[in-house]
Amino acid sequence: MTFIKTTEANSKYNNLEKMTLSDLLININNEDKTVPFAIEEALPQIELVIKQAILKLKMGGRIFYIGAGTSGRLGVLDASECPPTFGVNSNVIIGIIAGGDKAIRNAVEFAEDSTTQAWEDLQRHNISNKDIVIGIAASGTTPYVISALEACNDSNITTTCITCNKNSPLSLTARYPIEIIVGPEFLTGSSRMKAGTAQKLVLNMISTASMIQLGKVKGNKMVDMQLNNDKLVDRGIKMIMAELNISYTDAERLLQEHKNVRASIDFFNNGNR
Repeated sequence: MTFIKTTEANSKYNNLEKMTLSDLLININNEDKTVPFAIEEALPQIELVIKQAILKLKMGGRIFYIGAGTSGRLGVLDASECPPTFGVNSNVIIGIIAGGDKAIRNAVEFAEDSTTQAWEDLQRHNISNKDIVIGIAASGTTPYVISALEACNDSNITTTCITCNKNSPLSLTARYPIEIIVGPEFLTGSSRMKAGTAQKLVLNMISTASMIQLGKVKGNKMVDMQLNNDKLVDRGIKMIMAELNISYTDAERLLQEHKNVRASIDFFNNGNR
C-alpha cells in the first residue's frame, strides 16, 4: 500500500489571510472537534499499548517517550507531570527529545534527522528489555524516532508509537502502533495543531490509565500526588475530610503528620485516631 502523508496534505480551507477573526476561530474549532472521533477509532490500539506499558511497569520497567519537535515536547510534558500527579519517581516515565533539553524551548537544527543519536540517548538511561519505548511523530517519518525503535527492536525492547498517518514507516517499525488519522491541518502542514492535540490526548490516556491500573488513584482522587504548593495541600486536606468524614482541622493534622493523602487515610482507617 502506498504511504500517503495526510498530515502534510493541503488544507481544505484557503485564503486564510482573508478570513475574519471570527471565521478563523470557528474553522479552527471545527477542525479540532474531529480529533476525539479520530482517537475513538484507535482505542483498541491504545488499549494494547497501555496493557504492555502496565506489564512493563509491574516488572519494574519504565515508559520512555521519544520524539522530535512538537512531538518530543509533548512527551516531555506528559512525563514531567506524572511525579507530581501520581507521586511516582521521575525515572518511571521518561521523556526524551531530539536535541536534548534545550530543544524543549528552541528548535535544534537537524536533530530529528539523526539515525544514531536516539539510541545513544536511550542508552544513557540504561534501557533494557524491561522497558517500553513509545515513539511520537505526527508524520511517522522522523529518522530520529524510527531509528530509536529499530534499535529497540534489535534489542528485544517493546516498541510502540503515536503517529497521525496510516501505514507510515514508524507504524511499520513499531510492534504496537497507534495511528490517529486526523487528516490535513487547518494551516497546511502545521502538525502542532490537530496532530499535536491528538498526541497530547493519547499521552493523557496512556499515563493516566496506567497509573490508575497500578493503584495510584483512590475513587477518583489523586491520593499520591505531591503536595508542593498551598493549593494542592488544601486539596489534599479536603480529600481526607471527604474520605474520613472528619473536620478540616483534623484532616490538616493528619496530612501534616503523614505528608501524603493516602498515608493519612490508611493511618486513620487502621484504627489510629
